[in-house]
Amino acid sequence: MRAASYGLSDAPQRASGAMNGTGQAWGARLRYQLIGCALFGALLPYLLLILEIGNHRLLPPVHQGFIGSFAAIVMGIWLFRNVSTYPGIERSAYVLPAFTLSYSALLFVLVVGRVDYNRTLLLVGYVVSVAWMTLLQARYQRRTGLRIGVVPLGDTDSLRTVPGVDWVTLHSADARLNHLDAVTTDLRIDLPNDWDRRLADLALEGVPVYHTKHLAESLTGRVELEHLSENSFGSLAPVSAFMSFKHLVDWITAVAAAIVLLPFLCVVAIGVKLSSPGPILFRQPRMGYKGQPFTVYKFRTMTVAEPAPEAAREHAMTQVGDQRVTRIGRYLRQMRIDELPQIINILRGEMSWIGPRPEAVVLSHWYENEIPFYRYRHIVRPGVTGWAQVCQGHVVDVDDVRSKLHYDFYYIKHYSAWLDLLIIARTIRTVFTGFGSR
Repeated sequence: MRAASYGLSDAPQRASGAMNGTGQAWGARLRYQLIGCALFGALLPYLLLILEIGNHRLLPPVHQGFIGSFAAIVMGIWLFRNVSTYPGIERSAYVLPAFTLSYSALLFVLVVGRVDYNRTLLLVGYVVSVAWMTLLQARYQRRTGLRIGVVPLGDTDSLRTVPGVDWVTLHSADARLNHLDAVTTDLRIDLPNDWDRRLADLALEGVPVYHTKHLAESLTGRVELEHLSENSFGSLAPVSAFMSFKHLVDWITAVAAAIVLLPFLCVVAIGVKLSSPGPILFRQPRMGYKGQPFTVYKFRTMTVAEPAPEAAREHAMTQVGDQRVTRIGRYLRQMRIDELPQIINILRGEMSWIGPRPEAVVLSHWYENEIPFYRYRHIVRPGVTGWAQVCQGHVVDVDDVRSKLHYDFYYIKHYSAWLDLLIIARTIRTVFTGFGSR
């Protein structure tokens, strides 16, 4: 029996599909979030300021600050709830980026529109909202743990390796369910009739029933594509309208970044030139959009050496503690500054800010021969940063590349502005931690 037979045309699209539990619990948390932030972060400070000021002629900035702060709170909660549903790190880690972005957008509108506003009201609203949301998330994470019942038929062993979940084996179709958040089964096999009936009954009772493969996807942020016929990618191509819009945004932001960062890029270029003999920019053929090779640009971070033809593949790999990396190059790699010249590639339409990282042509050909469906990652423009980079870091071994490919497939399947925002936030964290650099 297939997933659609239980009223589930697909498994959870995001990790929260299983973690959020019932719709009532989801709604209750939303009410607590909105009421707490609005009451303590906007309404009470607004009323206190009115009582303190008294003079009605001085109140317009307070009124406008209250309206703006309330709008920023709603936007912050909206951003948080959309971005935090993706797997990766604790939900509480998304609170600060979400509200920082919403209040930054508010300040931009107020400054550009020359709207007079009360700064104290906005500052209090921002601080209180972040504190309230962080407190709620900490309380929720302490009180809840994910317990999922597993039907022990088919392929379920790989799912049990996913951490952070209490996997409960259901030994029979009439087994009692004690406080389970969901039930999962391998829907690629023909289940016995008693299990068919039980899973259908559970779905009718409101208990989520998930396919093991899709549940693992939602919890790990990886998509394992085994057969094109069962991939759930539709036409195998992301939404073209969003691709076009993203390409336009990439180009506009690349122009702005080139103008703003030009002095900094010149300083880095001088540092690279003085650090070791060789050119400032490193150029390398990479496999790009729709499988077309292109030349990628980076600040050179290694000493210059011409590899032997038979060692071209090994030369294209950067190993841990690679001795070819210069002193300044190690810093540039850790901070991802060496990637900034790829603004040129974005302006030329060869790359995006966010997408699967382009591999060297010689490595790409090797991976294509070793890994099924590897070429499918070229269906979107390669990126300066991507989902695999913020989740896994730099890899070159075939087994690690296969795992990286699963992250790329997840990005393509969930291709959206929300996932791009999450990748940007996690890339900023990566810049400061040096995660995955070599």
